[in-house]
Amino acid sequence: MKIVNSTEFKNEIESGIVLVDFFATWCGPCKMLAPVLEGLSSEMEGKAKIIKVDIDQSPDLADQFQISSVPTMIVFKDGQKADMLVGFLPKERIQESILKLI
Repeated sequence: MKIVNSTEFKNEIESGIVLVDFFATWCGPCKMLAPVLEGLSSEMEGKAKIIKVDIDQSPDLADQFQISSVPTMIVFKDGQKADMLVGFLPKERIQESILKLI
């Protein structure tokens, strides 16, 4: 999965359905979530994409989307925020959030 910075972010989310995983390298639950998102990324290929934002590398994005705890996932549809999920969640719950936008 691609880790994007502030410069790339807008282009990455402007079309289609994109789940953005806001994470930190020091965050335990973020590490647990990574393989879940890897699997989901493969399953959703062609329908939605999943990208990651390191809040320590891109604090401006964390501020812009009011990320107060990690992991936080925001689902965008054509550049607009459509859903927000906070904490470690099962794959089915994350997938459900994406599928309702397709």
